[in-house]
Formats: sequence, structure tokens, C-alpha cells
Amino acid sequence: MKYANIIVNISHENLDKTFQYIVPEALMDTIAVGDYVTVPFGKGNKLINGYVLELTDSACYDPEKLKEIAAVKTDSRLVEYKLIRLAYWMKERYGSTMINALKTVLPVKKLIKEKESKSITLKLDERSAAERLELYARKHQKARERLLKELISEKELDYRLVTGKLNITAATIRAMEEQEILTVVKKRVYRNTADGETEGLKVKLNDMQEQIAESIKDDYARGIRKTYLIHGITGSGKTEVYMDIIDAVVREGKQVIVLIPEIALTYQTVLRFYKRYGDAVSTLHSKLSDGERYDQFERAKKGEISVMIGPRSALFTPFEKLGLIVIDEEHEGSYKSDSMPKYHARETAMELARLHNASLILGSATPSLEAYYRAKNHEYELFVLDKRAKEARLPDVKVIDLKQELKDGNKSMFSRELKRLMEDRLSKGEQTMLFLNRRGYAGFVSCRSCGEVLKCPHCDVSLSEHKGGKLVCHYCGYERKTDKACPKCGSKMIGGMRAGTEQVEAAVKKMFPYASVLRMDADTTKQKDSYERILSAFANKEADILIGTQMIVKGHDFPYVTLMGILAADMSLNAGDHRAAERTFQLLTQAAGRAGRADIPGEVVIQTYQPGHYAVKCAAAQDYEGFYNEEMAYRQLAQYPPAGHMLAVLVESPDEESAGRYCEALAESLKHDIIKGCYGRDVRLIGPADAAIGKINDIYRKLFYVKSADQGALEGVKDSAEEYTDARKEKGVRVTFDMDPLRGY
Repeated sequence: MKYANIIVNISHENLDKTFQYIVPEALMDTIAVGDYVTVPFGKGNKLINGYVLELTDSACYDPEKLKEIAAVKTDSRLVEYKLIRLAYWMKERYGSTMINALKTVLPVKKLIKEKESKSITLKLDERSAAERLELYARKHQKARERLLKELISEKELDYRLVTGKLNITAATIRAMEEQEILTVVKKRVYRNTADGETEGLKVKLNDMQEQIAESIKDDYARGIRKTYLIHGITGSGKTEVYMDIIDAVVREGKQVIVLIPEIALTYQTVLRFYKRYGDAVSTLHSKLSDGERYDQFERAKKGEISVMIGPRSALFTPFEKLGLIVIDEEHEGSYKSDSMPKYHARETAMELARLHNASLILGSATPSLEAYYRAKNHEYELFVLDKRAKEARLPDVKVIDLKQELKDGNKSMFSRELKRLMEDRLSKGEQTMLFLNRRGYAGFVSCRSCGEVLKCPHCDVSLSEHKGGKLVCHYCGYERKTDKACPKCGSKMIGGMRAGTEQVEAAVKKMFPYASVLRMDADTTKQKDSYERILSAFANKEADILIGTQMIVKGHDFPYVTLMGILAADMSLNAGDHRAAERTFQLLTQAAGRAGRADIPGEVVIQTYQPGHYAVKCAAAQDYEGFYNEEMAYRQLAQYPPAGHMLAVLVESPDEESAGRYCEALAESLKHDIIKGCYGRDVRLIGPADAAIGKINDIYRKLFYVKSADQGALEGVKDSAEEYTDARKEKGVRVTFDMDPLRGY
């Protein structure tokens, strides 16, 4: 026997209310999760529709009392059908409950009051209206007389104008409506997330852009659906290529999802879409009210919008006719979910595109190694844009060795060259951006004399500094005492890196008291629209210098910025995980790309203690291929993604002893299966160890990693771990999985 758990009212509040039915023999081989079915319901066996959430061999109730599914409906156009299929795929791929996966993909149905516009129109003909007006005057019904006089004159009035400016009560309007003098017309109004006027903006593509756009459009017209990777250097005009392809897809009556890392950080890109598509485009992002979000999903389901732009969650827009998904800046870490299921938007978009028979375009100046690796292996089709649009030149890049600056007596956070160039830009009325590379900071220890970073001998990631003079590796648990002198050069100038945007701002103002300075970080962007205000002010030349963390290097186009100073490039380089070099290369390359985007040539200064590191050298040369080859050699040696795959298993509990004991027991169980060869060859378990942050909100965190070249083997390990946790539940203990994590724990 096979049984199906079915949901008859698909909404967040009903996800745990499933009903079990018997799968009839005729449907045994064809029924699947997500299918739209008809079932007998209640005492009267009324036929209603529902969706299959799970298929199982075991009955939750007495099989004698269970009813059979009546039929499987074949309307595969239903949005929910595809979203449930996607949720099931996510549950299987990343490890999660089906309910959590469904809550991720399904739009939240909240009881938000619909926004309406009301107007009042005259129902009487001209002669009857004049007679009624005379009657109101004789009876001294002043309010009715005043309203009717306005309606005879204007024919239609805004309801708010009538109740506000004319001081007519709702009761008066209602009475006149009952007398069939007037009609109150109600219209549903959607809260529009767009700002500004639409201009139908269209830019002529250059030869390289047009060649790429035409190739993808030709595939689409011929019914060929692929995943494409557009590797375009900063300023090469990838967005214009996307738009040209989107035009063709929309003309076919299809809908498009455009993912960008964070709308607040890429407002210029969003404005370009609004100007091009007007009311046919909408946005989803974290700053929207519940009402605004509700309205956008309603518009999407009704087919009233053609293009949805947003971060990771916009991927689940309930489009019926999805034809294209675009993921801009596909390398960004924000495309990976931090909560269960820990899905990656790139892989999930591939599955969503398959379900809808849609195309997928990935774009980046610094593609993730995973995407480029797949393109090299012909899983994706690769296109390259290696020239800036409008003939703009790439900036000149200078790498400054901070060790030498220190030897020459300069203890300032600014090198002499950067200070000289900042003075030059201020005298010319040009703008400067200062980028403080704090991303991935995890308390690493380095020598300021020679640049040596203390690393784990087993995992080749930097050791993290902990209280009590300990250095710890958060991959395998290796630890040792903090060195008092550099093991390489013997210098006593060894310790953790410390810096912040406020210190940089204070130093700049002290150095250049006459300069106008803006700072953009987590503290200055807490309020709604604060990103836009700061970026707009800088774009309008209301400041000479903009200081910030990674949020200032995300795709902005400032024509008057001719100098980019990158402070402390080493910070992300020495984060304690295997992707540190990749993130550093991406950040430095993206930051360098902000300078010289118009007619005026730009310059970039990278300050670092490790000028010889391949991530720094390749970023300075804008040499992606060189970086990829160097980094992939390291990944293949250590079997890190994409050369191999990793599964992170995190165990959390408010009781430290329980977390440690459960983590050890789970790891031992999996080790036993690995030794027996249950998952094939070449599967290794690393750890357990304390997580990088051992306790968050009084919850203790322990983890281990499992590595293999075969992702299917790791999915098997994950399934075994889920079976273990289902069979051995312990109060307060929570186990989560992360396939190919983007950063260490």
C-alpha cells in the first residue's frame, strides 16, 4: 500500500494540517509530490481539491478508515504545484522538514486589509439631477445640495475629497446612494513599490553586448533552454544585456525574475528597470511593509506584472508563466540561506527553471568558482564581456606594502601614496571612496613586520584568537597557545587586526578638515531609505569622500569617483575558512571597479601586508583567469568545493554537555557507516569541534564536516543523519545541515 499526505488549504497557517489518503493501484506508478488531486472529504464525502505533500509506505491511522484519492488533476499550470515540487526538491537536497521548505517557498498569506480607491459618480440624467437639486434647496438639505451641485458640474468626484474638503458625511453619501442619486465606485489599489517617473529608457548595445544578447534570444526563440554565465568585467554593461533579453521574453507573454544581492545596495540598477518597464516591474525586499509585500504577490499571481526584482526570496514569486531567471552578481554570499533549508539561490533557480521550462542567466564580474567551474565543464554556456561599455578605461591599480610603510616610520592607517592621491582629488573637485575590508573578520592573528598569518597545520585556514591566549581552528578543533613572537621573523609585532569605519572617518576628518565626508555602514543605515539617502547625496556630489564597508562596492556607478582606497585588504584574506581568498579577490576586484567609470581615468590603491598573495595580485591586474587557476589548484589539493563537496553538520543545545555528547554520538554513527563503505569511497569526516562562535544567545554550538568528491554520497550521509536524529530525539538539541557552506561556522 502507498499513502499520500494531502493538504486541502495551502497557506502557512495550515501547513501542518494534512490528511492521509490511500493511493489507488491505478495511480501507484504516476502520482508524485506536488500533484493536484481530488479527494472525498468529510462525512458527506464532498469532492474537494488538494496537493500531495508526501508519499509514504506507512499509515498514520487505521487503513480501514482511510479513503482513496479520487483523481489526479492534470493542470500543471498551477503555481502551487510547481512551488510544492520545488520545496520537495529543496528538502531532499539540503536537509529540512517539508513544512520548513514549504514555508520558504510559499508566499505568506497575511490578513492585510486591501487598499481601495473610491469615487462617486452621478447616476441621474441632467434633467432629473436639476429637479432633485431644487428639492434639496427647498428642504434646506445643505450637504446633499452641495454634493449634488458638485456632481452635476464634475460627474465624478474622489471619495476622500468629498468627505474631506466638502465635509460631507459617509451617512449622507450612503443615503443618496440608496435613493439612486449617485453610485460609489470601489477599485482595488496596489501599493506600488516604484518611485519616480518612467521614461522607457533603452540604450544601444555595443557589438559584444549585442552578440551575447542575440545568441541567448535565438536559443530562446528556438525553444532551447540553458543556463548561461555572463562573465563581464566591472562597467561592461551586463545589465543592458539582461534588459535586451528580458524585452524579448516579455514580448512572448512570459514573466521574468531578476535576483540582485540587496535592493537597498543596488538602487541604481532597480531605477533602470523602473525607467524601462514602468508599472510592469515590481520589487520585493526586506524593507517592504506586509501590505506592500502582499500586494506584489497578488499582482504576480494575477499576471499584472512581468518582471519581479529582489533578493533571494524573490525567487519564489508565484508567476504562472515564468520564462527567464536572471541572477546578477551571482557570486554574492547573500544568495545562500542562513536558515533551514540552507538552499543556494543559484542551484534552486536551476531547478525552478527546469520546472517552468525557463532559461537561467548568471552574471558577475567575479564569478563564483562553482559557476565558472561548471562553465568550464560545459554545464553552463559561457560568455565574456572583457571591455567596459562606452569605451571607459579600467583604473590604474597600485598595491602598497604596509610592512614597508611601517619600516619607513609611517604608522598611520593611510599610506603616503593614498594620502597624496586624496589631496590631489580634493584639489580637483573629484570624489574618493575608501573601502574598509572587514568582511569575514574572525579574530585572525598576523605579524605586522613580515605579514605572516598563523594557520592550522591540518586545514590551511587561519587560526582564530580566543580569550585565555588560545588559537583555535574551527574546522577540525586543533588549538595551541598564542605566539608572543612571529614564528617566521621573530618580530614582537604580532597580534589580531583591529579597525573600524568610525576610526577611519575620524582620521580622514583630522587629515582633511575642509573635506565633506559621508560614512556608510551598519550604524548609519539602520533607518528605512538610509542607503538611498547616503548614496544619492554622494552621487549628487554633496560629499568629497565616502567611507564604508562592502555595501559601498556593490554595483554603484558614480561618474565623479576617480580614486578608490582599499584599507586592510588582509582582513577578509585571513578569515578562518576555505573561501577567504575567493571572497577577497571578489571584493578587491569589485571595489577597484568603482573608480573611473566615466570619461575621467580612475586610480585604485590597495593597502596590504601580503602584496605577493595571488588574490591581491590578480585583483590588482583584474585577472580572473589567473586567480581561478591558482585557487582551483588549492581547492583540488584539499578537495574543497567545487573540486569536491562538503556537508557541515551543526548541533546546538542550551546545555553544552548535551550538545557535545550528541554531536560526538552522531559523528561516531556516521564514521561507522563511512568505514563500512555505505556511501561509496572517498568520504571523510572532520571533527567534531566547537563552532567559531561557540555560543549564541545562550545556545552552545558544536559541529563536524563530511567531505567527498561525490555530492550524492553526502546527500546519503545527510539522509542517514536525519534518520539518526529522528530516531534519537533529545530535548533542546537541534541539528542542521549545510551543503557546500559558503563560510565557516
